[in-house]
Amino acid sequence: MEPRTTSRRTFLSLSLGLPLGAALAACGSSGPGTSAGGGGGGGGAKATYWYLSTQPAEGIRKAAVDRFNQANPNGQITATPFQNDAYKTKVKTAIGAGQAPTLIFGWGGGTLRSYAQAGQVDDLTPWLQQNAAVKDRLFDSAFPAATIDGKIYALPIERVQPIVLFYNKKVFEQVGAKPPETWGDIMDLVPKFTAKGIAPFSLAGQSRWTNMMWLEFLYDRIGGSEVFQAVFDGEKDAWNNPASLEALAKVQELVKAGGFIKGFSSITADSNADQALLYTGKAAMMLHGTWSYGVQKDQGGDFVPSGGLGYMNFPPIDGGKGDISDTVGNPAQYLSISSKATPEEKEIAKKFLATGLSTDQEVKDWIEKAGSVPIVKGTDSQLAASKDAEWLKFQYDIASKAKVFAQSWDQALSPTAAEVLLDNISKLFQLSISPQQFATNMNAVIGK
Repeated sequence: MEPRTTSRRTFLSLSLGLPLGAALAACGSSGPGTSAGGGGGGGGAKATYWYLSTQPAEGIRKAAVDRFNQANPNGQITATPFQNDAYKTKVKTAIGAGQAPTLIFGWGGGTLRSYAQAGQVDDLTPWLQQNAAVKDRLFDSAFPAATIDGKIYALPIERVQPIVLFYNKKVFEQVGAKPPETWGDIMDLVPKFTAKGIAPFSLAGQSRWTNMMWLEFLYDRIGGSEVFQAVFDGEKDAWNNPASLEALAKVQELVKAGGFIKGFSSITADSNADQALLYTGKAAMMLHGTWSYGVQKDQGGDFVPSGGLGYMNFPPIDGGKGDISDTVGNPAQYLSISSKATPEEKEIAKKFLATGLSTDQEVKDWIEKAGSVPIVKGTDSQLAASKDAEWLKFQYDIASKAKVFAQSWDQALSPTAAEVLLDNISKLFQLSISPQQFATNMNAVIGK
């Protein structure tokens, strides 16, 4: 494997021990692929910006672009939203063809590394040194995933997004059950819910990355953060670790037991159907990113306002070595500038990074409209004053108290390895390959 200057500290964002405003954002989904926030009435140059569509996040992103365009009539941004999976495919193709948008939305990690090494995105380090105030107001822990070989190739934006276990309190009350405290509890709950015609877990398996979240936690809880770290570091046969094989076996046990909604492999996250299964009571639980709170609040009627949504960190595995405080997910979202953009487009992009993002209004929107913790320092009072204060404190505590906050696997690995990973995870959940076959297939792409 090619040496990485991305160290263990870089990949595994350790707990900072910082105050609330100085602690440490995925996948989104769904929504129409129509133009938004674009073009304005100015006669100057235009930069392009593609981002993910889902409400309420799409509305917050569009509003930021609209405000910038209104303030900058001679330097406009044309923005276009895409569904998650469609975006990942389209942006990869566009970048490879030298036709990327001016502003490239992403999650850092291995994908950003591939862009940087191919010279497809600009090094922002000199610009950030000249505009230190832009960097200084953002969480320090958001920058490692944007840093390649000591240089920063993307600006962290938006919000922190750990993965958490959501559950429907009303469904639990109907069945007379309590939220799981261990993996053993999870397996015991499966027959209780299936007997009542309720799916224990909602899962949008067709999207593949949703399945991955299960393995990320099982690996950590069984063997600790070192298990995937060995994969990330390129150690030979790292996927053959006994903890790896045990985690793979456990997820197949859950599938065989009927733990997931029937037909999960045909459900897509882009449709938000998995989240609807939870808030309509057709499923009892769901492992998902914290962005799901905003979706359920926006689309679930009185489900969230009435107190029907419960949430917790992933429980420990019986006999496991992992730290219960560990979490996985996205320490931020990221924006890079395409190296193929014109000088005029790059100037607009840099002005947007400096003045159009993480503004007071956008911070307020992420808190109040999305129930999210922004990556901007000094938002303590706003979080505490929010009507979602309990949720925000929970989310903040998960992210800031984690001894390890690991980046999502498909973002941490190279695009080549990530695609093989997602393909094999899909096959694992469909029971078409064994744990050992999964490990063998993945060992073959370590370092690629």
